[in-house]
Amino acid sequence: MTPTQLGRVQLLIMQVLWEKGRATAREITDTLCAAEPIAHSTVQTLLRGLEEKGSVAHEAEGRTFVFFALVAEDEFKQIATRDLVERVFGGNAGTLVAHLLKHENVSHKEIDEIRKLINRHGKK
Repeated sequence: MTPTQLGRVQLLIMQVLWEKGRATAREITDTLCAAEPIAHSTVQTLLRGLEEKGSVAHEAEGRTFVFFALVAEDEFKQIATRDLVERVFGGNAGTLVAHLLKHENVSHKEIDEIRKLINRHGKK
């Protein structure tokens, strides 16, 4: 799966599956509708697309399809982050971090966590 090929709502569907483990299309629709309205037919269409991409599969339980993710959330994040660093920041992770610190609202707590990670990484 190439993360850049996932649309915003496809990613939301994946997040529901990562959180729940397994879910029907109706359960996914209901979960997504809690944040913003979405047609059930749209969710079904996007699920078919995710299956074609190899991101999702389903099992039939009676007449109902139960969907589950084929890609772990951490694996997806790693691939998506690597893709972002390569395409947008020329392969330089430091430039990404500098950009985030300069242009995003990073809390003192987050900065402390980043410092700890840098210190641990430097000791390796």
